[in-house]
Amino acid sequence: MKNNYCVIMAGGIGSRFWPMSRTNYPKQFIDILGLGDTLLQLTYKRFLKLCPPENILVVTNDIYKDLVKEQLPKLSDNQILLEPSRRNTAPCIAYACYKINAQNPDAKIVVSPADHLILKEETFVKAINSCFRKAETEDCLVTLGIKPSRPDTGYGYIQFIESAGPETDKRIKKVKTFTEKPDLEMAKFFMQSGDFLWNSGIFIWSAKSILKAFEIHMPETAVLFKEGESIYNTDKEIEFIKGVYSVCKNISIDYGVMEKASNVYVRSSIIGWSDLGTYGSLYTHITKDENQNAVINKNALMYKSEKCIISAPKQKLLVIEGLKDYIIVDTKDVLLICKKENEQQIRQFVNDVKMTKGDKFI
Repeated sequence: MKNNYCVIMAGGIGSRFWPMSRTNYPKQFIDILGLGDTLLQLTYKRFLKLCPPENILVVTNDIYKDLVKEQLPKLSDNQILLEPSRRNTAPCIAYACYKINAQNPDAKIVVSPADHLILKEETFVKAINSCFRKAETEDCLVTLGIKPSRPDTGYGYIQFIESAGPETDKRIKKVKTFTEKPDLEMAKFFMQSGDFLWNSGIFIWSAKSILKAFEIHMPETAVLFKEGESIYNTDKEIEFIKGVYSVCKNISIDYGVMEKASNVYVRSSIIGWSDLGTYGSLYTHITKDENQNAVINKNALMYKSEKCIISAPKQKLLVIEGLKDYIIVDTKDVLLICKKENEQQIRQFVNDVKMTKGDKFI
């Protein structure tokens, strides 16, 4: 396991979970499921089954450094990579992988968001280890694909074909195309065709393969981060990264590398996965009462109400009567009441609040 590394991406602001998730305290740092651990802590514990603790890196915005240290006190400062600004996933991954390569050119790396739910952890561990084995012996980029359970328009899709050569793991297929979030008719077609998977945003590769891919497909980004080969893991790293982030491209790893590369594979996985991207997806994973209300922190009295998701501070009691299919989120300074079917409007609510009230409530 000494060559196994994990990169946890923990820099997002989780605007679709406003007002529970706020700019200064986003969802990855919240016990959003009411399990006693935050999403970041759950992700860290999951990867302890795959990597030595000293090989787990967390990439986050520099304003969240103290939150990461508080929630993962065993991490050294060198394991917390601080982004001076948000530049999407490609620079985030380049930073981490160039830094790891400077430590260990034989590294195999799994990259994962900090805020995903994985219910079948042992199955997940087996899946990642299988991808590690492929990445160790081949120049390839592997992603986990999730078998669709419904025609969801909120996920990207991966179309696969059989690999040209024999695969030790029959679940590993060659990627044919990546498709961004489709409309409902297209999502139904994808599901019926049987050769599409949801894109989980979890990647596995060797340090050599991903650095080579950056050099081929994002050469301007590769040049910037490669200049730090002698600087990574020294006290000059933070200043170097500030300079790189001031000029590097804002782009996702999917657009920048994965959709362009010809050596991309996907492993079909049934791991109880959810990206917990919306209150609706969260609702499906929380224990409900006899009226199908999901109450986080168990501090609400419900009367003639059903199929609601409710969250409030532990010290506050909510009494709710006569609501069906609503999101009710109460914080110390914001109350949100919204129909579940309209949850996609929450981002618009956030924009409107910012425009009319400033950043105080964001």
